[in-house]
Amino acid sequence: MIRALQQKIHIGCRSLGLDAEQRRELQLVVTGKASMKDMNEGDLKAVLKRLQNDGFKTAPKRSGFKPAPRADLRLVHKLWSELGKADQLKDKSRKGLNTFIRAQFEGVWGSVPADVDILRDHRQIDAVIQALKAWGQRADIDFAWWEHQR
Repeated sequence: MIRALQQKIHIGCRSLGLDAEQRRELQLVVTGKASMKDMNEGDLKAVLKRLQNDGFKTAPKRSGFKPAPRADLRLVHKLWSELGKADQLKDKSRKGLNTFIRAQFEGVWGSVPADVDILRDHRQIDAVIQALKAWGQRADIDFAWWEHQR
């Protein structure tokens, strides 16, 4: 965690146009310590907060997965996400979605791909969508379909 904070501080300083000397001065003003080696996690968070107040925008965390290659598969992920937001899932992750698909369809299809995004048969994808929609209906979830019509 400390190393990640140090990296974010370096990135923040570069994005705001601060050189190493200016960074050390900022750190000294915020924490009383010029060197990041002397700082604890709280000190580093304070410096990062100051950089954010000065205009540095941190990038949102990425899941490490690329968006699904097809719109119908993206809808599967969106439905799964909405079920998770409604506290209907034990495992809200992609692994949980793959486990659900295996449990629901392995007996019907004979074999199930290791990952949902590998699915290519539109009938199989539609079956997953219909199962997720039915689950949502049973849980009284409004999926706000107008958002998915783009």
